[in-house]
Amino acid sequence: MHKTRKRELFSSKFGFILSCVGAAVGLGNIWMFPYKLGENGGAVFLIPYFIFVILLGTVGLMAEFSFGRQFRVGSMTSIRNIFKEKNIKGGSILSIIPTIGLTGIFMFYTVVIGWILKYFFISLTGEISTIDTTSYFSTFTNSNSVVFWHGLAVLITLLIVSFGISKGIERVNKIIIPLLFIIFILLTLKSISLPNSIEGIKYLLTPDWSYLLNPKTWVMSLGQAFFTVSLTGCCMVMCGSYTDEKFDIPNCAISTVLFDSLAALLAAFVIMPAVFALGFNPTAGPALLFVTVPSIFQTMKFGQLLSALFFLSIIFASISSSIAMLEGPVEAIMNVTNWSRKKTTYITAIIAFILAIPLGLSSTFFDNFTNFITIVLSPLGALITAFIFFYILSPEETLNQLNLGAKYKIGVWFIKFGKYVFVPITVIVIILGVLYGGIG
Repeated sequence: MHKTRKRELFSSKFGFILSCVGAAVGLGNIWMFPYKLGENGGAVFLIPYFIFVILLGTVGLMAEFSFGRQFRVGSMTSIRNIFKEKNIKGGSILSIIPTIGLTGIFMFYTVVIGWILKYFFISLTGEISTIDTTSYFSTFTNSNSVVFWHGLAVLITLLIVSFGISKGIERVNKIIIPLLFIIFILLTLKSISLPNSIEGIKYLLTPDWSYLLNPKTWVMSLGQAFFTVSLTGCCMVMCGSYTDEKFDIPNCAISTVLFDSLAALLAAFVIMPAVFALGFNPTAGPALLFVTVPSIFQTMKFGQLLSALFFLSIIFASISSSIAMLEGPVEAIMNVTNWSRKKTTYITAIIAFILAIPLGLSSTFFDNFTNFITIVLSPLGALITAFIFFYILSPEETLNQLNLGAKYKIGVWFIKFGKYVFVPITVIVIILGVLYGGIG
């Protein structure tokens, strides 16, 4: 079942962790987490969130990292090999679902990155200081010009991925992830220094204990915890497939969860104190980034500079995710075709760009496509990979592989927890996502 082949590796554990943090930290941390934190009891929301993200996020990451490292290939090839070795039918169909799900995320994600690039550009030119934020966003996203910015987002991503793991993805993340946290900290200090920002801090941190008895609080925290670390059954498996056996996978998983959660909290403190200080109402989704936040900067001293810094940080967060999203299908296609990295990257990215053009031109199509991918297909991919990892693979071999390089060895409880807790909860995540119209 193991395939010996020449394969790129992350050059260091630090570079691997930063790349995983880059894959995990994304737009969900920035436009969803602050809103959900405030809407669901403030600091109370953090209780179920940290319970779920520590238990489920960490276990899910350990499983996907270990799965990738054990077979030295991404989820598509490894699942096919496992099914063939076990003489189980259906491997060809099931194996492609996680990769298709991740490709779908890449398609709509790069459309949104295009919006961010546009807002960074008008921040640099100063145009953002004079626009009507509500009408501008609506006009821009319903115009053909979105195709150019979408194409630019894809171009940036494919150029980074074409250089490979250590010279491309790892090198870029070593630069932009520390810069992301530095900018977030600077913007947080500015945000909480504004008059009346205390109301935003209260919104985030004042606990309303009644929400602990509200099932919706637990449902939304479950969704946020599950999706925030990019459990798709493909992305983190791919990352794990490029790791050295001396890397401590449990430690890497914990580090990824902690840095991802820290980024989400910092984003909340960048946005919400300023929202309340300047009299705006907090809203979820794209409107928070592209309507509310620009309106805030229009009223602030040095607003143009702060707006440019803010959207630069969002570019860092989103590009670090998109390169991991593109690497998933690129890795899978390279294994099937034996094409070169550059050829595979160019072809995959261009096809994804062309297929995603209608998403940028139709908000209805964009919303329907995004909902299907994030509510159904992506968590289904995570479920398939988790089921195979915990139910089909040998528990002894799985633990041996997981514990390679680990300072503290993981026991058989990990397999039992995966079988009887993680996998069933993943099923529940899919069901609740359908019922609520999305929970992450």
